[in-house]
Amino acid sequence: MDWTTGLALGVAGEGPHHDHETAAAEAAELARLIFESSAFAQAEQPERAVRDGRAGQADGPVEDLIVTARGGYHLIRFVETAFDSSVFLYLWLDRAESNLAVARFRLRDLTAALVLS
Repeated sequence: MDWTTGLALGVAGEGPHHDHETAAAEAAELARLIFESSAFAQAEQPERAVRDGRAGQADGPVEDLIVTARGGYHLIRFVETAFDSSVFLYLWLDRAESNLAVARFRLRDLTAALVLS
């Protein structure tokens, strides 16, 4: 999904209330607010970025956003790219049939496998 437009760049499976377009627009608004908020920015020491092999990379302040609702989980994973990306993955899970921890790890792995240019 793209948070600047609120459009789903692709969809699969069922969405909350079976409405992908509304879910995409609402997730994009939330993602934009969180990603651009200075309240979530963490000042990182430059030596730590060098040690972790991330010197010079433009990391956003947030990796994941998890919203737990009574009926489900909403996961947003920001996609890091070499350019100024506004792309994120959004996953909705039925709470009764899902495992939040496993879903988070799989979403992380899927995001790492994406190549955007």
